[in-house]
Amino acid sequence: MSARSRWLGMATIALAVLFNVPYAVLASIFDYPAILRQPATEVLTRFAEGGTGLLVTWYAFALAALALVPLATGLAITLARLTTRPALAIGAALAGALAGLTQAIGLVRWVFVVPDLARAAVSDNPAAAEAAVHTFTLINAYGGVAIGEHLGQLLTALFAVLLALLQHREGQRGSAMLGLATGALLIFGTGEGLMLAAGQDGSLFAIGTIMGFLALTAWLIATGALLLRRA
Repeated sequence: MSARSRWLGMATIALAVLFNVPYAVLASIFDYPAILRQPATEVLTRFAEGGTGLLVTWYAFALAALALVPLATGLAITLARLTTRPALAIGAALAGALAGLTQAIGLVRWVFVVPDLARAAVSDNPAAAEAAVHTFTLINAYGGVAIGEHLGQLLTALFAVLLALLQHREGQRGSAMLGLATGALLIFGTGEGLMLAAGQDGSLFAIGTIMGFLALTAWLIATGALLLRRA
């Protein structure tokens, strides 16, 4: 158990830190996440200018999200929890795994779909450029806002809340409170997608998303530290 806690604790802290590396790079070179709410023509032009480095950064971001799949399972499920609180343990594991998967699905569109659209958008063919802009708008709304941001964020919030409830019942009250606050902020942030779908300004909810992912980083680090102390 000590070895498992040690490795799981280090992996949790590492993911909390590494997930923010591609985010910071994208914020620096691509004005992320503000760029997502700009006109499609501007987004595609900026993407085309970013070259291979931008594409690789998006791929690293998707892999970091995908890493939550095994990590969430390891964090949620233990033999003791399966014996005493199986519903909470299995629910947290499923929510975390689905959160990582849906966020990764949303992010990989930047690697395998957007490059061709960006090339068409900056080409000398007006018809191709117009079609690329229209296609990007639809893909961004479905793959990005609906799947990656809305569903992925809701599932991440559910994972944080369920695991925080497990932590609370095991006496880890400080970490549990941080996890519950994380879930609340992320749920509030999902309102941005609904506001955008209604043609309204969702900037207030976007602040909740940013605060929620900052809280998620802090909570994962706290959870990893508790595992290391247990080890």
